[in-house]
This record gives sequence, C-alpha cells and structure tokens, in this order.
Amino acid sequence: MNDRACIVQVSGRVQGVGFRMWALSEARRLQIRGWVRNLPDGRVEACLIADAERLEQMVERLRQGPALARVDAVERNDAEPPDDVQGFTVLA
Repeated sequence: MNDRACIVQVSGRVQGVGFRMWALSEARRLQIRGWVRNLPDGRVEACLIADAERLEQMVERLRQGPALARVDAVERNDAEPPDDVQGFTVLA
C-alpha cells in the first residue's frame, strides 16, 4: 500500500453548518480512511489517509466545504499513516 496521511485544519464558519457530516460523506465517497472532529477554537480538524491522488482530492473538497460553510483557510501537515485506522469516523 502506498497510503499517505495528513492532518488538515479548516478555519472559517465550519462548525454548526454540517461540516463534519459532509466531510464524512465526501471521505467515504473517495474511500479515505481517518476521522474528523471539531476543535475548541472553532476550527475543524481531519486526519486523512489514502493514496496521494485521493488525498489531494479530499483536501480540495475541504477547501470548498458544504453549502452553509465559509472556509477561510486550510492548513495541511503531512503525517505518518497509522495502521490501526479503519474507515472514516466523526470524533466527538
């Protein structure tokens, strides 16, 4: 497997607009593994695990966000892909 991983933090109006559930749907559509969660400072953070092409597709979708969101910035940091993550989930 040539999976890569990254941690993405999205800022703007991204909480209270269905961002996490939208991200879950998009990640499952692209067969991305990982998770998404709200951060206390109002951002949304996601761990994405997939091949490079699908990672790029997902990051681009996160830059757009769902209809009610307003994405101001996306910060991406590469990470080591964990072996124990199956599927994509929304964390509390």
